[in-house]
Amino acid sequence: MLKDITLGQYFPGGTIVHRLDPRTKLILTIVYITALFMASGVLAYFLMLAVLVTCLTLSKIKAKTALRGIRPVIIIVLFTVVLNVFFIRGETVLLEYRRILISREGLFIAAFMGSRIIMLIVGTLLLTYTTSPIALTDGLEKMLEPLKKIRLPVHELAMMMSIALRFIPTLIEETDKIMSAQKSRGADFESGGLIKRAKAILPIIIPLFISAFRRADELAIAMESRCYHGGEGRTRMKSLKTAVRDYFALLFGVIVLAAVIMLRRMTLWPEL
Repeated sequence: MLKDITLGQYFPGGTIVHRLDPRTKLILTIVYITALFMASGVLAYFLMLAVLVTCLTLSKIKAKTALRGIRPVIIIVLFTVVLNVFFIRGETVLLEYRRILISREGLFIAAFMGSRIIMLIVGTLLLTYTTSPIALTDGLEKMLEPLKKIRLPVHELAMMMSIALRFIPTLIEETDKIMSAQKSRGADFESGGLIKRAKAILPIIIPLFISAFRRADELAIAMESRCYHGGEGRTRMKSLKTAVRDYFALLFGVIVLAAVIMLRRMTLWPEL
């Protein structure tokens, strides 16, 4: 299960999605999330699915890799679907047994909510799949640059976010190694009740915290030895430049958002 968590991973490539400016990808991710939450009805969801599949195809990210990111949260998705099926009371009743009631509207909304969560996760993971941590840091810093006028440490905030994303795969790998080492010593993480399982996690958490603090200390020493002192007067090896493809991508995002808004007004299905 730990190996299925792909948040923070970067897959190098030379596709048009990889070559987009990180600021463009950040803006398009925000537009995508906005459009996804505004989508209402079958046509709007098919449109968002088509956009997601197109982006995955252009980025040459395998569907298997994208779906791996969903597996750790599949329980949450199923729980959300079940709640909507049994707690949304519509006019068209399909099944009624004592206090259990399943309606046509509940099934539609449950399907839409499950699809929304899945597409939301895959769409946001696509940002980290196709953007290196350095480029993501530069893009965030540039977008938040106006906040420097109110003395907000923009560079430091962007750096912390980037380092946090970068260390997620490292900590997952470290956790997997610790679990394998503990299992080889006879540790059991799967059997027993809730209290027993919670106690079994302690031999994992303590070494993981120690390893995380050690890595943080090593990173701080490495940055200090390279005379890192924040973003003041700092230059970049590669300057961010918008190209024609970025403007076309932004135009495409605006068109998709406008189409979703129009479909929301035209839809005949229940509002979400």
